[in-house]
Amino acid sequence: MTMIAELPPERLYTPCEPKSLEFDTTESLVDVDLALIHPRAVAAIQLGIGMRVRGCNLFVLGERGSGRRALVRHILEAAAPEGPPPEDWCYVCDFAASEGVKLLRLPGGRGRQLFQDMQRFSGEVGLAVAAAFEDVQYQSRVESLEEEEKAREEAALQALGEDARKHGIAMLREPDSLVFAPLKDDAEKTISEEEFARLPEAQQQKLSQGVNEYYEQLQRLMSKLPHWRRNLQRAIREVGHRALRLAVGHLIAEIRPAYADLPAVVAYLDAVLQDAVETGQASYEARRGSEAETSPDAEMTAGQRYVVNLLVENPPDGGRPVVFEANPTLQNLVGRIDHRVHMGTMVSHFTLIRPGALHRANGGFLVIDAAQLLSQPHAWAALKRTQQSGEIRIESLADVVGLGGSAQLQPEPVPVDVKVILIAERSTYDVIAELDPDVLSLFKINAELESEIDRTPESCLHYARLIATLARNDRLRPLSAGAVARVIEHAARLAGDAEKLCTQTQPLCDLLQEADHLAAVADAPLIERAQIEAALDARRARNRRLEEGYREDILRGQLLIDSSGEHVGQVNGLAVIALADATFAHPVRITATVGMGEGEIVDIEREVELGGPIHSKGVLILSSFLAARFGCAIPLSLRATLVFEQSYCGVEGDSASLAELASLLSALSGIPVRQSLAVSGSVNQFGVVQPVSDINEKIEGFFEVCRARGLSGQQGVLIPAANVCHLMLRSAVIEAVREGRFHIWAVRTIEEAIELLTGVEAGGPDEKGEIPRGSVNYQVAIQLAELARIRQVGLTPPPRPLHRRKPGPRVTRKKRQPR
Repeated sequence: MTMIAELPPERLYTPCEPKSLEFDTTESLVDVDLALIHPRAVAAIQLGIGMRVRGCNLFVLGERGSGRRALVRHILEAAAPEGPPPEDWCYVCDFAASEGVKLLRLPGGRGRQLFQDMQRFSGEVGLAVAAAFEDVQYQSRVESLEEEEKAREEAALQALGEDARKHGIAMLREPDSLVFAPLKDDAEKTISEEEFARLPEAQQQKLSQGVNEYYEQLQRLMSKLPHWRRNLQRAIREVGHRALRLAVGHLIAEIRPAYADLPAVVAYLDAVLQDAVETGQASYEARRGSEAETSPDAEMTAGQRYVVNLLVENPPDGGRPVVFEANPTLQNLVGRIDHRVHMGTMVSHFTLIRPGALHRANGGFLVIDAAQLLSQPHAWAALKRTQQSGEIRIESLADVVGLGGSAQLQPEPVPVDVKVILIAERSTYDVIAELDPDVLSLFKINAELESEIDRTPESCLHYARLIATLARNDRLRPLSAGAVARVIEHAARLAGDAEKLCTQTQPLCDLLQEADHLAAVADAPLIERAQIEAALDARRARNRRLEEGYREDILRGQLLIDSSGEHVGQVNGLAVIALADATFAHPVRITATVGMGEGEIVDIEREVELGGPIHSKGVLILSSFLAARFGCAIPLSLRATLVFEQSYCGVEGDSASLAELASLLSALSGIPVRQSLAVSGSVNQFGVVQPVSDINEKIEGFFEVCRARGLSGQQGVLIPAANVCHLMLRSAVIEAVREGRFHIWAVRTIEEAIELLTGVEAGGPDEKGEIPRGSVNYQVAIQLAELARIRQVGLTPPPRPLHRRKPGPRVTRKKRQPR
């Protein structure tokens, strides 16, 4: 029988010596260079933000709490001053289109200047227009034109009247009309109707014909009057235009020189001057009761028409913007157009256009959480459209789904040059890439953070700088070297590997904050190792309610777990329960029974759909192991069952397959298993033990049960030898091992495990292929051979006697309907 040495206390925990850190407190440490912690991710991010190629956006991948956002912020803030400065973007009124909005691009800082200049212009243009029309020269010129027109009309009428009088016809002015009547011979009075009736018929016809002719001439003259008056209005309007152009032109002339190098702004100022002249004249004519109709644009106040909507403002000497969008809805990304209620109607205006995160980040970087983006309706599609088209088009959710029926403003799209960085977990990225083929063309680079790093003396120094940086960022007290060493040890425990360090910064920040609070309570200038230990103990105490509930059930006999004695086909396995903020393990009874059958192993967990696929795979491997080891010469004629006793939820994973195989071999051989031991490990088809996860929690879970019942010195745990490098056990376990009250063995094969569990030699074949008598394998082989013989000769176990029942009412069960 092979003697397997238990693990010494020194192999159960890998400490970090404070002297190896080469500092007394973290005050002397500089901030960490994150490229030392995440070299691969930092290089990928720097490559992505440096390439000026369309579609070269980034996915930054890492687990929540890994510090991925802080890493991105740190790199982007360092890169932001480099590259071209961002520009200002303004929306102004498009005077040529009632629903159009014109876009202006200005160098950074000059958008604010234009905004202020046009604010001042908007406040002064109304006064300038009023002053232009109140000017004496303008009014005298208008009066002169009106008098000239009046004199012209009067002269035409007078000439017509004189010509009529020469032909014996008088033109008479009545209150509302002009009439013609024949004159008497003395040409002083007109002929009355009675006198006209007494004239000869020939003379009546002649006079009537003359009167009609002059009526026709008067009609022709009257038809010319509107044309003359339109010319008059045109002349008056031209006078007004000249007056307005002079009055408003002075205001524009004060603004124009500052933008002489920007042709688009100069063209806009020219359009403002032209519009101010036209709308000012129309407004004045409306007030004077002119027949000219005023358009809706003319009715709009100058304060609305000529102000500038400064959509995006950047400092003149600033770097590229870095925008973190926490709520990436459709409108928060591409902007929106607000509305106001006016006389019961929703109205909008170009000054109500609001920018989105893409506008604010234009020329720089936009950082979004991918999970948040995907949870918002149509936001992902809008982001894709922006990247594919190279422009930001403001659209509402109603427009996207086709419900926008009323006329809307049509802002000119904004050309976009923004580097989008999506932060996600690896699983989220894989799902997006699988479902959307455009992802790889739009996000060409993915940068994945390390979940853990190697634990070396050099990396421990880098990690100490990381701890110092986290404490400094949260304005915590400095840490002593001993405190840093304890945090490094805790980081190895978080990684589940004594040779690794977890890179997740969130749990470290939480630990440091709690320790700083304890140091504040103790009025200590530094965070010492004692505060770190106290914070860890307090956290474990907060999260042990469920763990203590399981242990109480075991101690009260509600969960049947033995920690002493022996039993055939029964092994203590170790199950892990992972909660949101804690992970713990507890022992679980695994049992096996064997009968005659056709060589199958029944996994009761799988039969009742409580076993996951990986667990079922582990049980199938056991079948393969038995067939390979014992089924070469004889057919397997057993029917074995395996079950996790008192399990009421799903079972997943293959970390119990070693315990299941041990219980199966015990049931076949009839050799009892020591119940003072617990087992964790996976096994392959050749009986080699493979590593499992959460090995520290599993050992501590069985230890706590044994300690609660009293450590006898016989209790212990069997773990895979490959898991030894992962051990970072708590001090109570190490102390019990050191005192010989608890034991931990590392096994490599099922043979080593079964020998420890049973105290009986496993029994490997010798040179002749014979297995030693009395060994576990010998007993298994004998039992399997007996089952095969019984099945071959057709013998069956004696039937059980049938118990007769007393006659009673017959119960008919309803047939279950299929779902």
